[in-house]
Amino acid sequence: MTSPKLPPGRGGPVTEPRLTIIIPCWNYADYVASAIRSVTAQGRRDCELIVIDDGSTDSSWEVIQREGVTAYRIVNCGQRAACLYGLGKARAPFILFLDADDELEPGSLATILKELDDRVAKLQFPLSRIDCNGEVIGAPVPRLDAFREHGTLARQVLETGVYMTPPTSGNVFRRDVCQLLEEAEYDKAVDGVILFAAPFFGDVVSMSQALGRYRVHDRNDSGLGRAPDPQLLRRELSRFVARIEHLRQVLVRFGKSEHLVAAEETFYYLERSLYLAIAEGRQVPVETLLRLLRRVWAGNTSVGTRSALSGFLLLSAVLPNRRALRGLAYRLAPGDRSVVGLFRALL
Repeated sequence: MTSPKLPPGRGGPVTEPRLTIIIPCWNYADYVASAIRSVTAQGRRDCELIVIDDGSTDSSWEVIQREGVTAYRIVNCGQRAACLYGLGKARAPFILFLDADDELEPGSLATILKELDDRVAKLQFPLSRIDCNGEVIGAPVPRLDAFREHGTLARQVLETGVYMTPPTSGNVFRRDVCQLLEEAEYDKAVDGVILFAAPFFGDVVSMSQALGRYRVHDRNDSGLGRAPDPQLLRRELSRFVARIEHLRQVLVRFGKSEHLVAAEETFYYLERSLYLAIAEGRQVPVETLLRLLRRVWAGNTSVGTRSALSGFLLLSAVLPNRRALRGLAYRLAPGDRSVVGLFRALL
């Protein structure tokens, strides 16, 4: 363990933190210093930073120690367990899990803290996409409206299992929501059940301003920016089914469990099943395609968006596998995309 370093020019007594930023790191020596400095450079004494080295085998621990922040080195156990270890050390009522290859924007902590009160279960914000050198490579993801509410999102989760939410580093959770991670033994990541349980625990504050940076590179566990990989897709499907069942157990306490959609009936599950068939070179089952199209047209997006998505899914299912894979690679690629570009990739 290393001890904390006070932000430059900030003396006086340390106040109780309102927000704890936990950075779990596994073999990200190239990026973890930038993640740490994106927090410490903001000089917030009402925020606490804890770095967990999850048994890295590169020089990550040495890099972390040089930053002089509160840090712990543990035996490798995965992101969720590392974050839970950090949660056990945290003092604040709100938690932000910042991936070691991501960063916060300057001034973001002040913006976040203004929005937090005891009724907030989760705060979310978009992340600018950057490359391995820190250069911006596309518009922030996802595009979010600014709002504060919980009822509409809760109903959306019950009907679809999901709602629009950023990657891990774009979320702040109230501590009691984070405690659900202790039950998620099926998952090694933290961007799962707590995202979709949050609207049942309190308000979700959504911000349209990008307050963080998501680094796209060849080691992203999410697979953002890569062509569909069968092993990753099978893992995503298994994880999603387990997450829905966990969420159903959580919703028992709210009397909502029986209203939650079955995992296999969601757009997410059906879309990933289509991707998996294409990635494995199999013919897309007609039943899967028809159920997926019904889900598309049951959504509340514009007619143009639903038409474009339906056309893409239909072409992906019937075109030769090589073309379908090319279309999926374009759809999942980082940077800005267009409907015209999508269909050009397919055809």
